[in-house]
Amino acid sequence: MTQNPLLAPVSDLVDYAAVTPAHIVPAVEELLGIARQAVEHAADPSLPATWEAVAEPLDTASERLWRAWSVAGHLNAVVNTPELREAYNAALPLVTEFSTWVGLHEGLYKQYQRLAAAPDFAAWTPVRRRIVEMALRDFRLSGVELQGADRERYAAISDREAQASQKFSENVLDAIDAWSLFVEDEARLAGIPADVLAAARAAAEEDGKPGWKLTLKMPCYLPVMQYARDRDLREALYRGYGTVASEQGDAQFDNSPLIEELLSLRAEEAGLLGLGTFAGLRLQTRMARDAREVTEFLRDLAARAKPYAQRDLTELRAYADAELGLAELQPWDVPYASERLRESRYAYSEDEVKQYFTEPRVLAGLYEVIETLFNVRLVETPVSSWHADVRGVRVESPEGALIGHLYLDLYARAGKQSGAWVDSERTRRLAGGRLQTPVAYLTCNFSRPNGERAAVLTHDDVITLFHETGHALHALLSEVDEPGAAAFSSVEWDAIELPSQFMENFCWEWAVVQKLSAHADTGETLPRALYDRMIAARNYQSGMQTVRQIEFALFDMLMHDRAQGISIAQVLALLQEVRQEVAVLFPPAWHRLPHAFSHLFAGGYGAGYYSYKWAEVLSADAYEAFEEAAARQPSGSALGTLDPETGARFRREVLAVGGSRPAAESFAAFRGRAPRIDALLRHSGMSAA
Repeated sequence: MTQNPLLAPVSDLVDYAAVTPAHIVPAVEELLGIARQAVEHAADPSLPATWEAVAEPLDTASERLWRAWSVAGHLNAVVNTPELREAYNAALPLVTEFSTWVGLHEGLYKQYQRLAAAPDFAAWTPVRRRIVEMALRDFRLSGVELQGADRERYAAISDREAQASQKFSENVLDAIDAWSLFVEDEARLAGIPADVLAAARAAAEEDGKPGWKLTLKMPCYLPVMQYARDRDLREALYRGYGTVASEQGDAQFDNSPLIEELLSLRAEEAGLLGLGTFAGLRLQTRMARDAREVTEFLRDLAARAKPYAQRDLTELRAYADAELGLAELQPWDVPYASERLRESRYAYSEDEVKQYFTEPRVLAGLYEVIETLFNVRLVETPVSSWHADVRGVRVESPEGALIGHLYLDLYARAGKQSGAWVDSERTRRLAGGRLQTPVAYLTCNFSRPNGERAAVLTHDDVITLFHETGHALHALLSEVDEPGAAAFSSVEWDAIELPSQFMENFCWEWAVVQKLSAHADTGETLPRALYDRMIAARNYQSGMQTVRQIEFALFDMLMHDRAQGISIAQVLALLQEVRQEVAVLFPPAWHRLPHAFSHLFAGGYGAGYYSYKWAEVLSADAYEAFEEAAARQPSGSALGTLDPETGARFRREVLAVGGSRPAAESFAAFRGRAPRIDALLRHSGMSAA
């Protein structure tokens, strides 16, 4: 029988092309058996209370399991098929049950207590001490001190939460994939960019139908909303996207019951642990101390931003009425009118700009930025992959030593979850004198190349790519040798966005834009005059954008800061209350934002969406160090903010240390002080007053 590629040594790269759905359950079952034996052995009280006797063998056994499960989860997200989904869902309860069992394992908990009480514990490395301390905290948060019926109920909750979150995600994916609008009258498509229309025509032909196929995938949805002159067409797509996975759309994908169930289960879980609310539970492992600190932060930021948002909306309404004949601005008019106002005010459109950001040039420029800042080399290399779209990147030292591998999967397609994200396949580890290098995935949903013409990215796409690359660098440039302190497993959730949001800033630097741009037809770099107009427009509608993010974050925190679950009607009512407090734009009553909000119900951001704004304070302040370095450079220097010395410090104090120390300490080590909000307000065009 052919070797199961999911059982290959962790030190090998996975042969993704050889992985089939039939491999998943057998591999998971075998590796679960090995991991269970390792847990039972590690819990043996006769073992000496040393890292080498307890923690290291446990890491060795468990990392094989988690690598295989990471691969299965990744494939389920990017090449979802009925067979793969069935295999993943068959393995999910096995993995969930194991995780719950480990968290409730009193023998292992006592063993880690013995490690912390070891006579020489103070002499251990700071990283290992921190891992033990975090493990003890996580044991308590996993219910290890529960007894009897409470213990059994906690295990049942954990299992059901995992299943409900997975089903939520599936419903969103299926609802988006199932929705389409075929248009045969070309006149209705007036204003939509040519490359979007070409892709829509090809999609219709692939389905054997005439005309153009419009979908809710972002490379189609956003351009239609921004450029389609046909108001009814915009309304149709807006309604389609605004009712995804709800009773207002295709009822078979309705996430209403799952939202109610997840909120109830989360509240019950927190109650069993004596933490009152799910927000209280989540904030045990965050920089923020409690829900009150988070809501005060969000409301303070809203108070600063809302006047700017109201000004943005007043200007947009006046323009739409006077120039577009839209006396009453509807939600499906907002992206269209906003883009027209941008063009009018700053004399450029996003469609014009994106012709300069061809994917090959953007990637080459991105690699150069990383190489300049962090003293590494990025070399594209052939890899066995799950789809023809995928490319491999080898991250090396200047001398050619391997640092890690990155898989890039950039294009939207059916069976692939929407959005953009990074995940880790395996982490850096030093064991037995051998260094294991990290492997990460970077996934986006950009437009594909059109025939022989290279794919083009909007500037927002470029920002997204830099953002996700920041996450990838957090994993790839780690110098932490213990998996328990890897970035994605131990950095506080409200600091995890620091590297990603930090990287976004370089997309606005002239020196960087020159590296990123080459016109799809002429090869010309972005003209300085067009760049200057983009910079002038950088904070265009930043007030509206800021309060929208605050709306999401405050809704999330208030929804989860309750001792009991609430009904879907109460969820929607709460969202409306939050909008009345902080928003300036109000969707129709039939709009169903929560039903497709995978971040909250399937993506780990429940009671944590505030992290984006929280970390934006950190990232803006961190980037200010690069602005200060640029200001110190001699006149005529071409480096600007691409300052290698400051980049080396950021790599050393933030990226390299992962979760080996609290994020606040890492930030202070880089900046020499605690974070301040001033840089964020300045970057957003909002004064600190």
